[in-house]
Amino acid sequence: MIRSFLALVPLFATCCASSLAAEPAAPPSLRTQLEELSAGFADKAPPAMREAFAQGIADVRALGLEASAKQVGDRAPDGVLLNAVEVPVEFSSLWADGPVVVSFYRGGWCPYCNLQLRALQASLESIEGAGAKLVAITPEQPQKAQETASKNSLAFQVLSDKDNQLAKALGIAFTLPEAIRPIYRERIGLAAYNGNDDDELPLAATFIIDRTGEIRWVYLESDYKQRAEPADIVAAVEAL
Repeated sequence: MIRSFLALVPLFATCCASSLAAEPAAPPSLRTQLEELSAGFADKAPPAMREAFAQGIADVRALGLEASAKQVGDRAPDGVLLNAVEVPVEFSSLWADGPVVVSFYRGGWCPYCNLQLRALQASLESIEGAGAKLVAITPEQPQKAQETASKNSLAFQVLSDKDNQLAKALGIAFTLPEAIRPIYRERIGLAAYNGNDDDELPLAATFIIDRTGEIRWVYLESDYKQRAEPADIVAAVEAL
C-alpha cells in the first residue's frame, strides 16, 4: 500500500503544480494602473500640453489645500447632495448607520477617475466586509454621474455635489489654474458636465467618516494622477 501511495505522489505534485499555474494573477494595483496611464499620456501628448498640466498641478499644490482641508479628527460638515434622479441626500445620512468611505472624483471625462472608480468597485466587497459603506461624490450633474456609474458598472452610490458646495465645505475645491483652464473649457467641455461656468473641481480626496461624523482617515492629493489605494482604504476601515 505504501508503494502504491508513493507512486501517486508525483501525480499529486503535478496536479498541484497545474492548479497553482492556473491560479489567476492578482490584478495590478491602482497605483500601477495610474502610472501606466500617465506614462502613456506623456508619450502621446504634445509637449505644450504636458507642460500646461504639470504647471496646473504645481499651481494647485501651491494653494496648500492638502494642509488646510478637513483632517483626521475634524467633524465632517453637512451638506445636500443629489442622487441619480435628483432627489436630495443629506451628507450626514451617509454615516448614520456606520462608517462611510467618501471618494471624490472629478468627472466621467477623466480617465484617471474611471480607473479609480473601477478599482473601488473591485474592492467593494472588501470595503463592505470591513464594515463600511462606499459612496462616490462628483461635481458632475446627476445625469452625467449616472452615465459614469453605468459605464463603469458601479454597484455603489454616486452622488452629485452641485457647484462643489460640499467640496468647498471640506476645503478641497479649487478654481482651475490659468495654465490649464482653456483645455478644460474647450477640449473637455467642463461646463456641460458640471452645469456651470465656475471652472472648479475637487481634489482627488478620500475620507472615512465614522458613525459620529468624525473624520477618521484622509487621503488628499493635489496631483490628479494619484489616488487612494483601495487596499489602504480597506486597511483603514478595518482599523476603526
